[in-house]
Amino acid sequence: MPAADWPAFLDQTHLTDPATLLAGLAAVGLVGLSKGGLGGAFALMGVPVLSLVMPPVQAAALLLPLLLMMDAVGLWTWRGFFDRATLVSMLPAAAVGVAVGGLTAAVTSEALVRLIVGVVALAFVARSLRPAAAGEARRPSRASAWFWGAVAGFTSFVAHAGGPPYQVHTLPLRLDPRVYTGTAVIFFAVVNLVKVIPYAALGQLDGRTLLSAVVLLPPAVVSVLVGAAMVRRMKPGVFYPFMLAMVALVGLRLVYDGLWGLL
Repeated sequence: MPAADWPAFLDQTHLTDPATLLAGLAAVGLVGLSKGGLGGAFALMGVPVLSLVMPPVQAAALLLPLLLMMDAVGLWTWRGFFDRATLVSMLPAAAVGVAVGGLTAAVTSEALVRLIVGVVALAFVARSLRPAAAGEARRPSRASAWFWGAVAGFTSFVAHAGGPPYQVHTLPLRLDPRVYTGTAVIFFAVVNLVKVIPYAALGQLDGRTLLSAVVLLPPAVVSVLVGAAMVRRMKPGVFYPFMLAMVALVGLRLVYDGLWGLL
């Protein structure tokens, strides 16, 4: 497309050519489906897709305001569905994890974090597939909630990979799919809001990034609503095997990204 035909206002964003705009649309579509309740495998593709056309740090910064906007849609869509005990036990620890991530950002290896989280996710899937564990519900301890909450906050800040640690603690609860999804939406909405402070302190949220997020907002909202509509039609017998499959895909992707980044 000739430069003269490209909308002038997009030159004030990071979406300065058709390839970048296409990558942005694909990324927010995948992340939005995840935010609607379809699991972290889609969300994990957001940064890699955007990284095809811009630096990974810039891609992560661009996604953060969009995540906040999608969180708002998710909160409205899943209003009234949440497990209070899970939120009370995990959110304080998650805030601590985000703070640690912000303070150690300069010395933390994102690739190593992704590798470790991926291995944990795959180990959790393997454990969950044992016949004795299939279909059983349990209430993990408060220590488990604090540990995995803190890990989720830390890995969410460092590598946008908070989903697997959160799921290690919450999937065994076998909550109603709507309650599980609503609880996850609230948890990550709060985590993403807390992340704004250290991201802003690191100088990642400038006017160009925020305007780019505004341009991508409409498709982001649509994808969240599509994901939510799909989850609402899933029965627990379908939802939990699907979520476990998503955790496995996330784990494989994280292990791949981590190993590739360390080579």
